[in-house]
Formats: sequence, C-alpha cells, structure tokens
Amino acid sequence: MTLGDLLGSIGPKLEHARIPYMVTGSVASSYHGEPRATRDLDVVIDPTPGALAAFLESLPRDTYYLDADAAIAALRERTQFNVIDSATGWKVDLIIRKDRPFSAEEFGRRLPAKMLSTDTFVATPEDVIIAKLEWANASGSDRQLRDVESILAAAGEQLDRTYLDRWISQLGLTDAWASVLADRL
Repeated sequence: MTLGDLLGSIGPKLEHARIPYMVTGSVASSYHGEPRATRDLDVVIDPTPGALAAFLESLPRDTYYLDADAAIAALRERTQFNVIDSATGWKVDLIIRKDRPFSAEEFGRRLPAKMLSTDTFVATPEDVIIAKLEWANASGSDRQLRDVESILAAAGEQLDRTYLDRWISQLGLTDAWASVLADRL
C-alpha cells in the first residue's frame, strides 16, 4: 500500500460516513509547493458523533489499527486520533476541526483536488501556509518554514495576500511570516 492507496481508501470511507474532510500538512504543502517525503497523512475532519461512529465501524480491524475510545475523546476535546494501516505502518492523523473562526473559514475554503491519483479535498495554499506558520511557532521547526517557502515559490502572485495578512495578524504569526519573507529577499 502506498500513501496514495491509503488516501484512496480512507477518503471514500469518510465520504460514505458523511464526514467532510480535507488533506493538510506535508502532503498538502507538497501538492501546493515542493514535494517531500512523509510517512503520514494529515486529514482535518468535521464529524458529528454519529458520523464518526459510522466511519470507525467502516474500518476493518484486520486492516487498520485504531482506538475508538481515543477517537471519541478526540471529537469531544477537538484534538486528533490516528488510524494506522497494519501491513505498512502508514499513519493517518485525523484532526478534528478546531472550533475557532480561522478553522471554520479554512475548512469552508477547501478545494477539490486530484492528489496521489485520488479525488479528494485539500486545504488552499494560503491556509496551508497559515497552518505551517502555526506549527513553526509551536514546534520551532524550520521544516515548516521551508514548506511555506516552497508554496510561496510555486504559487507566487496567485496567493490571496489580503487573506494571508488578515489571518497572520489575527493569529499572531507575523514574526514567523516576516522571517520567511526575509529569507526570500
């Protein structure tokens, strides 16, 4: 199983359970910028309790490892849980959409896309940039900032700078953004 196969398996199960979703993280930044290796798939989901239960039931236990209690707790606490392909170790981080204005708008802007030979939904390049800046602030990871630089290099003038500036300011990401822009000069 490849990462594309995993997305091709999980995406339809989310759709069948009527759970809206979008790919984010390294796979999304690779889609919008420079491809890079990763061993996991980050997917933001916005399930109801019933839809989450249906999704969990649809995952064969001989194929996937999951902790249903952790999934239910993640929904309640608006955090994340994992689904792991037992044969390959490929991991899907299923991230419950945060309950804040940016996350609601980000989720509403998701785009249909063909990724890894699979029809899916992906976060916009602007929203991936903002999420990567947040991760850089939280983790101190230069890798996140390099991902932002690769999206800027690929998307350039096509980015909605007004949208970026608004959320970068509101989320307190101006220092990380300034460092990325300074590196581009």
